[in-house]
Amino acid sequence: MSGGPELMTHHAYEEPEGYDDVEPEETGGKRALTPAQRKKRRWKIIRRVAYAFVGVFFVLPAIAFVITYFLVDVPSPTEVAQNQSQAVTYLFADGSPMGKDVPRGGNRVLLSPEQIPDVMKHAAIATEDDSFETNSGFDVGGLLRAVYNQATGGTGGGSTISQQYIKKATDNDAPTLTRKWTELAKSFKMNQTYEKKDIITAYLNIIYFGRGAYGVGAASQAFFHKEAKDLTFSEAALLAGLIQQPGRSENDKVAHDRWNTALDRMVKNNYITAADRAAAQFPTPIPLEDSKQQAGAPPAFVIQQVKDELAAHDIPEDRYYSGGFVVQTTIDPKAQQAAEQAATEALENQVDDNLLDALVAVDPKTGGVLAYYGGKPIVKGPNGEDQAGRDWADTPQNPGSSMKPFDLTALLKKGEGLDKTYDGSNNRTFDGRVVRNAGPGSSCSQQCTVAEAMMRSANTVFYDMVLNDTKQGPVKEAAKEAGVKVKEDGGQSIVSTKDNNISLGGGETQITPLDMASAYATFAANGEQRDRHFVQKVTNAQNEVAYEATTDAKPAFDSDADKSRQIAGNVTEALKPVIGFSHLKCPNGHECAGKTGTQQHTKVAGEPAWAANANSQTWMVGYTPSVSVAAWVGGDGNKPLHGKNNSPIYGSTIAGPMWQKFLSLYLTGKPGEKFDKVERIGGEVAPPPSTEVVTTSESTPTEENPGNDGGDHPGRGHESETPSSSSSKHTKPSTTSKETPTGSQDPPR
Repeated sequence: MSGGPELMTHHAYEEPEGYDDVEPEETGGKRALTPAQRKKRRWKIIRRVAYAFVGVFFVLPAIAFVITYFLVDVPSPTEVAQNQSQAVTYLFADGSPMGKDVPRGGNRVLLSPEQIPDVMKHAAIATEDDSFETNSGFDVGGLLRAVYNQATGGTGGGSTISQQYIKKATDNDAPTLTRKWTELAKSFKMNQTYEKKDIITAYLNIIYFGRGAYGVGAASQAFFHKEAKDLTFSEAALLAGLIQQPGRSENDKVAHDRWNTALDRMVKNNYITAADRAAAQFPTPIPLEDSKQQAGAPPAFVIQQVKDELAAHDIPEDRYYSGGFVVQTTIDPKAQQAAEQAATEALENQVDDNLLDALVAVDPKTGGVLAYYGGKPIVKGPNGEDQAGRDWADTPQNPGSSMKPFDLTALLKKGEGLDKTYDGSNNRTFDGRVVRNAGPGSSCSQQCTVAEAMMRSANTVFYDMVLNDTKQGPVKEAAKEAGVKVKEDGGQSIVSTKDNNISLGGGETQITPLDMASAYATFAANGEQRDRHFVQKVTNAQNEVAYEATTDAKPAFDSDADKSRQIAGNVTEALKPVIGFSHLKCPNGHECAGKTGTQQHTKVAGEPAWAANANSQTWMVGYTPSVSVAAWVGGDGNKPLHGKNNSPIYGSTIAGPMWQKFLSLYLTGKPGEKFDKVERIGGEVAPPPSTEVVTTSESTPTEENPGNDGGDHPGRGHESETPSSSSSKHTKPSTTSKETPTGSQDPPR
């Protein structure tokens, strides 16, 4: 019947969904899908997954990218330059102005595309982004390589020149997906907005090259004293190469390696010929300090210490000039003036032009550096030209007998104290080696207490102590616990345990004045060690705190704070009589403790006869409860140094008075202070009868009256012309003694 319902038996059978690949008995007896139907079903699932994949990974990101594109702005080079050109303002500890550190590159101007030569543009493109001319702001291949390198632990990124510009312009290098996403959008937008010649110009106007120079205009002046338009392809290659490692621009090997890399890539990109590459010669930059410091700038060596400290706390050199930072230092204006005056006056009337000096003062209560004098920041070269001076306050030298307090610390940590006795007589033999004292004034009896041995600086006692009792390792550990930063831990100093020279501060053991002042500050702080630092606080242009130092203390010599305090107090008790015995004195009302030190010169062929008795390094390191001071007077290496009439110099002849002068200037007007008393380790013993009289002596050491300085050389001694019995335990030192080195010519210890 037309239009009537069809019979059920005439319907083609349609399998309901869900019966794919199922046996009839499992579906109520219904027939399973045919192979063709199953294939059709699988393709339907694949298509749906593919649509979802495209939507999630392509369509949605594309939409998000378009939205981001219209939301972001590309910062102009002018805006970026305004932020990068800001000087760093320095303040003293009390908040008063110290000066400004202006970038060495000077006042930078933005160069036009025509003012930057093609060789500079080509060098940067070849070195940093060889697809620059064709990419749209990002390089897909580079991004994939960067992802692969991160996954496999390799090196190398995928940032184009446009991306690097955005990163520097926004000062945002956070390792987040959000930052990378917006960076890609801005890079793409930049390439849609600007021509390639404008992009490479913008990049070269803001990128950091080292030496404080942002932009190629400043860099060409800072490195070569010329206009950017006059750069050669070889000079351009060096500047382009340094973009990757600007903080190591003064490392000669790094500079050569980066220059070679840039040239090789310029050849690969057909910017120079192979013949040009073969003929290229390394363009030696002008001396680092060729541009003199501007008037009113902080001390150059203080600036460098601050830079190093900030770099260790996430403010590296390429951010240093870009934040509008204000640095409040720990430098006390009165202390700094006193340090510069004392150090300058110490060498004014000296006849030896090879003499150098340094002085560092540290606050034991905070670890802050109160004063820092490392010598002249600019010195004359062999042809009268200005050259960068060396920071002698951060240069390691043999400490001589100023090492002995660490010997004593190691002994005290064993539970043995100042009343322990050793044979303090002269010319003792250890393993076939003769060790001598500094003469009769430095020797004592065969039952010499450690306390008297420290006062007299008896070499034989401390050599014996370390060799047979404490051993060398614990002495090194004591020095590190006190605050000496050794090379293996990232510091400058070397404390060698390869032989027993460590006991007398000789051989390979070399410590900086900065480390010595910091370490002795731990004794002054009753065994509490604080990290030394030059920076109190750093604020940025928005007056936000970018960094603030901590002054937390920890027990130095024992996990028990009381035990550490007792050890430090015993060291102080041993060092108090040294001041008077060395013919030095403390400011009225203040107690002092400290130790002199001398390293003897090793005579070499061709030197004058007087060099056989000369010394090469001298020290006075000492402290009050409120300040620890290291004064060093010496030479550059193993140079024979002399005073008037070719007389030897000692720790007590120039370094000692310099130390004394600083304390006199700095502590004037400050309340008197005494050391805390602690229980004596190892029992009680009466101090030498002469201690009180000697400690209050008003005599001042001179070259004619050096006092006792301690012999710091196992094979040679300093003999006094004043008679003194080596067997007398408590001989009062003569105020008219004159020490004259004599003995064998063993190498310095």
